[in-house]
Amino acid sequence: METKRLNKAISETGYCSRRAADKLIEDGHVKVNGETVGLGVKVTSKDTIMVHGQLITKEVENIYLAFNKPVGITCTTDTKIRGNIITYMNYPERIFPIGRLDKPSEGLIFMTNDGDIVNKILRSKNNHEKEYIVTLDKKITESFIKKMGNGIPILDTITDKCFVEKINDYTFKIILMQGLNRQIRRMCEYLGYEVKKLKRVRIMNIRLNNIKPGKYRSFTRAELLTINKLVGNSSKTEEAS
Repeated sequence: METKRLNKAISETGYCSRRAADKLIEDGHVKVNGETVGLGVKVTSKDTIMVHGQLITKEVENIYLAFNKPVGITCTTDTKIRGNIITYMNYPERIFPIGRLDKPSEGLIFMTNDGDIVNKILRSKNNHEKEYIVTLDKKITESFIKKMGNGIPILDTITDKCFVEKINDYTFKIILMQGLNRQIRRMCEYLGYEVKKLKRVRIMNIRLNNIKPGKYRSFTRAELLTINKLVGNSSKTEEAS
């Protein structure tokens, strides 16, 4: 009978990501067959898993959604926080975001109940592209475009080289393969600019296109197949970046 690590088994039910499952296990909130267990335990389909005293099972198929997050919505599963993404979407099944998009920003974010794919996509070394359209408070110079593309010192590091293209006097496109905290805003601030609007329009092979703000759609079969190919060589380690 197939065995798998406990954190992977929990994530596959859609309860949470592997990383969050590790924390639950470490804190003693997980029982297998009625016994509290530690990290590294392996389980089979015949084992019963309980989190906070609740039996968890895979009750629904995997869900993969492309959501156009409006400005003002916070990418957290904590429903006590006002304006959280879970309450806003009001989806009938348990889902959670893959990665983040800060509160003042808008655009594409993935929502799923598949903790395993979360782990793979968030591995920073897999270099999955994210494309943004950014509007600034003053005119963009050629020097700005060049410096943004060559790397900016923020958060005790230098950002990786990336593709940057001027769209008009105040707007540019940038494609990142990093995910530093508020990266684009910090990069622009370093060069003396303020971001007025930041919109993510693509993650990997999926584009925002005509999804209206606050609305979502399911991945197509072709999109999901492509994503699975893109993350096929993802690290199998237990912790997402």
